[in-house]
Amino acid sequence: MMQAAAAVNLSVIWNLSLRGSSSKVHILSPKYQKSHALHCLRSEGHEELENSQENIGLPYVAKQKDIWNLFREAQQNILLLNKQRVAAVEELKNLKKEKDELLERINQLEEESQIVIKKVDKSSLFWELLLRIDAMVINGLVNIEEASSMRKLVKEHEVNISEFPFDVLQQGDAEVLAELRRFPHKVQRNGFHVIHICTEMAPLVSAGPLASYITGLSCALQGKGYLVEVILPKYSTLDLDEIEGLREIEADAYSYFNGQLHANRIWNGVVCGIGVTLIQPVYYSSMFSRDKVYGYTDDFDRFSYFSRASLDYIAKSGKQPDVLHIHNWQTAIVGPLFWDVFVNQGLEGTRILLTCQDFDKGLVPPEKLELCGLDPAELRRLDRLQDNKNPHFVNILKGGVVYSNKVVIMSSSHSSIPGLEPTLAIHKDKLLFAPFELENPMEKDLCCDLHVSAYTSIKNL
Repeated sequence: MMQAAAAVNLSVIWNLSLRGSSSKVHILSPKYQKSHALHCLRSEGHEELENSQENIGLPYVAKQKDIWNLFREAQQNILLLNKQRVAAVEELKNLKKEKDELLERINQLEEESQIVIKKVDKSSLFWELLLRIDAMVINGLVNIEEASSMRKLVKEHEVNISEFPFDVLQQGDAEVLAELRRFPHKVQRNGFHVIHICTEMAPLVSAGPLASYITGLSCALQGKGYLVEVILPKYSTLDLDEIEGLREIEADAYSYFNGQLHANRIWNGVVCGIGVTLIQPVYYSSMFSRDKVYGYTDDFDRFSYFSRASLDYIAKSGKQPDVLHIHNWQTAIVGPLFWDVFVNQGLEGTRILLTCQDFDKGLVPPEKLELCGLDPAELRRLDRLQDNKNPHFVNILKGGVVYSNKVVIMSSSHSSIPGLEPTLAIHKDKLLFAPFELENPMEKDLCCDLHVSAYTSIKNL
C-alpha cells in the first residue's frame, strides 16, 4: 500500500497557477503525462533545431560561395597557365628556328670569309703590307732606308704575295715586321710608283667626273704593272663601308700650317684594290666635316692644308714615288710646295703630273700662300703664280702648270685653259690632251696609254 501511494505521489505533477490569492493543483493521469512529456520534448527539439539552423545557415552559405569563387579562380589560373605554356612552346619553336638560321648564316659567313681571304691574297694583302710599312716608319719602328727596302721587296713579290701568312696581319706591327724580314726574294714588279693627291675618289666621295677618273685610271695602271695609291682628305661624308681593312696609324703625323705644326690622324685602307690614305686634321677638324666637298669661302685654306699635309706624310713615311699626280686647282699647290720645300727631303727622283678637268683657277690674295709655308714675294711673279689678268691675285692652277713636269688637259671641247693661254704657250712642251668623257673601252685605253706615256717621259727629265 505504501509503495502504491508513493507511485501515485511520484506521478503527480503540480501545476501551480497563481490567480489572485488562490492556487489549484491538477493531477494528470499517467497516459496523459506520457503524451504531454513527448509533446514538450518535440516542441523543445524543434525550437532548438530552428535556432541551430538560424545560427549556422548564413556562414554555411558564405563558405559555399567562397569555395565556388576559389574554384573559378583556380580554373582561370589553369587556363592562363595553359595559354602561357602554349606561348612558351611557340617561342621555343621560334628560337630554335632563329638558332638554325643563325647557324646557317655563320656557316655562310665562314664560307664568304674564305673567299675574302683568297681575294686579300691577290690584292688587299699587297696594299695592307705596304700601308703597314708606312705605319712602322711613322711609329719609329723602322728607319726610312729599311722601309724603302721592304717596300721594294713587297713590290717585287706581288705575284707571290699570297705566301705571306694572312694571320700575321691581324697582329701588331712588330710581328708583321719580323715576318717581312723573313720574306723571300723572288719575282720583280715592273712599272712606276704613282701617288694621286686628290679630293675625290669613287665610290668613297664624288662631286664630279674626277672621282670615277681617279678610280678607273688607278685600276687600269695597276693592271699594267704600276703601283698606284691615293691620298684623300677624310671627309665626314666618306662611305667608309667601301674601304677594306680601314685602320688608323697609332701615331700623330704633323704638318705645317699658318706658322706652326698641327697634328693629323692618318688612316689606311684599300678601295677597289687601290691603297688609300686618309688625312684627318685634329685642330682644324671642321675643314672636312661639311655637307659638300667644294663651294666654301675657305676652300683654298682647306685644300692647301691637305696638300701640305699630304707631302709631309709622304716625306715622313719615307715613300719615294716616281710620280705625284695632282688634280685641278685644289691640289695644284703641291707643285710649288714640292719644288720649293720638299724636293730635298728624299724625293729627288719624284716628278709632278697635273691633270686639269675643271678650269676654275683658284684665285686668292698672295698672302694666302704663307698659310702652307710658301713665300708670296717669290711666287707673285708673272712667270710663276701671278694671274695673267688680275695681277693683285695669284692663280693656283697656273702655279700647277708652271711647277709640273707634265700637264694633261682633259677636254673634248677646249684645246687650252681659258685665261692661261700665255702660260700654256710658254709651257707647250708639257701639254698632253685627253678626251674628257671616257665613254667606251677604247677611250679608256687611250687615256691610260696617254698617262703611261706621260709618266714615262717625265721620269726621263
